[in-house]
Amino acid sequence: MKLRILSLGAGVQSSALAMLIEQGKIPMVDAAIFADVGAEPREVIEWLDWLKTKISYPLFVVQDRNLKEDLINVTLGKYHKIKIPFFTLDEKGKKGMNRRQCTADYKIQPVTQKIRQLLGLAKGEKRKAGTEVELLMGISTDEVQRMKTNQIKYFNNVYPLIDMGWNRAKCISWFEENYNKTPPRSACTFCPFHSNEEWKRVKSNKEEWDKVVALEKSFHNNKETVSKTGMKDTMFLHRKCIPIDEIDFDEDKNKDQLDMFNNECEGMCGV
Repeated sequence: MKLRILSLGAGVQSSALAMLIEQGKIPMVDAAIFADVGAEPREVIEWLDWLKTKISYPLFVVQDRNLKEDLINVTLGKYHKIKIPFFTLDEKGKKGMNRRQCTADYKIQPVTQKIRQLLGLAKGEKRKAGTEVELLMGISTDEVQRMKTNQIKYFNNVYPLIDMGWNRAKCISWFEENYNKTPPRSACTFCPFHSNEEWKRVKSNKEEWDKVVALEKSFHNNKETVSKTGMKDTMFLHRKCIPIDEIDFDEDKNKDQLDMFNNECEGMCGV
């Protein structure tokens, strides 16, 4: 069995791919899959709802765990795994960073599970002979460092935008010309890899910003977090290692918080 699947992040590039497929400019897929981590900005979810009305092929929304709920449960002592790459500060003032596990656990794994389901494979069942999956990734020419070889041998990651020579700006202009719309940037509201400019965008939505600030504060001086995780260092969302609501994002432009997202992303997150 062979499948052709679009990995849909509902951001600029994968949205362009979705509509290029719909227009027949890129060969049709069997389905698109969106992994809902439970932490996307409201505008991304609204955009996803719009995409659903425009494409004719199946679009599956999958979720294994809710990242935001898991982080909250860490502070309540109900969960002991911190999956996002918080910046850390120890008692001696030394900075560090947590291991990043969010993309693998909340994006890649649920998408893989859904593909296996579409292939008719039960949990733990080995693939049948001749099984192949072509996985379309929304990565453009200005993000070539995010191109990855899939760790699953019968999955082949393909990059149509790279093949077409399209960058992010081209995706945006094409969308504006064809649909008079601009897709949003797709990333968790509290992602530590945000640039200062991205943090400013998050801050412009007071409801989402207040939740981000409250989430970070809930990790500070929290005995439940220490007791369950063993993490004694103080955790921050910004590399300055000061509370996020005390940072002037206009100061020195992006000197203190580079846009780490494109450099660090594992290829499945926020496209």
